[in-house]
Amino acid sequence: MSVSFCGLELAHPVINASGTFDLLAAHAAFGEALLEDFPFAAFVSKTITLAPRHGNPPPRLWETPAGMVNSIGLPNKGLEGYLEEDLPALVNLVKRLPSGADGIHPPPLITNVMGSTAAEIATLLDACDRRPEIAAVELNVSCPNVKTGLDIGADPAQLEAVVREVRPCLSKPLVVKLTPNTADVAACAQAAERGGADAVSLINTLRATALEPGAATPWLGGVTGGLSGPAIRPVALAQVAAVAARVAIPVVGMGGVQKARHARELLDVGATLVAVGTESFRDPSAGARIARDLANPD
Repeated sequence: MSVSFCGLELAHPVINASGTFDLLAAHAAFGEALLEDFPFAAFVSKTITLAPRHGNPPPRLWETPAGMVNSIGLPNKGLEGYLEEDLPALVNLVKRLPSGADGIHPPPLITNVMGSTAAEIATLLDACDRRPEIAAVELNVSCPNVKTGLDIGADPAQLEAVVREVRPCLSKPLVVKLTPNTADVAACAQAAERGGADAVSLINTLRATALEPGAATPWLGGVTGGLSGPAIRPVALAQVAAVAARVAIPVVGMGGVQKARHARELLDVGATLVAVGTESFRDPSAGARIARDLANPD
C-alpha cells in the first residue's frame, strides 16, 4: 500500500484533511494509544495564517442529517506561534510514532497555509521553506468560512498568476487546495498546475448555512459555513474525476470518506491520496481503519 507522492514516500494513501484532526489535542485526550495506531501516512496541519486568528464567534457547528456545517473560521496562533510552539510539538509526537513493517518513518509533516494576497502567501511559503521539519506545503485557496483567499481560488487566471508568483519561495512540494465553490473546478486545477503546483487537493467544504430553530435568523456565529461529511461525497467524486482527467500532477481526493469503499472510489477515478475529514470527529481512528481495509479488502 506504500505510495510515492511528490517525492514523499508514504506507508499508505490515507492522510488527514487539514483542520479535521488536531494531533496535539488528540494526544492530550487519548494519550499513547493514539501513537500506537496513528491513522495517517502523512499529517497535514490546520490552516496557518500570517497573523493569529481567533476564529468565528460561536456557535460554530451545525449537525445535518448527512454531515455537518462548520463555521470555525481558521483559529490559529499565526505563523510565528506555529513555528515556535506547535511545529516543535508536532515533530516530537511524529518522531515517537512506531515504524511500520514498510520502514517508512516518520510520517511527513505537511503545513497548510493561507494568505489573502500573494505577498502574504510568499511570506508564509518562505518561512516554511526554511524549516526542514516541514516536508511540503498545502496552500489553502478554498476556505468558504472567511473572505481571504476565496476569490483567488475561484478565478483560474488569478489563481495561476498567484501560484506562479509565489512558487519560487518554496523549494518543497506545493499542494494547492482547490475550492469546490466555483463554476469549473477542473479549470482552476489546470491553472494551479500551470502556475507551478506539484499537486492539487479537493474538495473543501461546500458553502452552507443553518437557521435557528423556529426563527429566520442564522444559527452560526459566522452566518455561513462549510458543509462536509457524507452529503458531499457524490460532489467530491465528480469533481475529483473531472480534475484528474485534466491535470498530470497528483490529486488528493476528499469529501465524505467514511470507509475503505469510499476511499477506493476516489482512487479509482484518479486520486493518488485520499484524505479523511469529518469522519475523524466521529471516530478518531477512522483513518487507520480505512487504511487497513484498503490493504485487506473483503
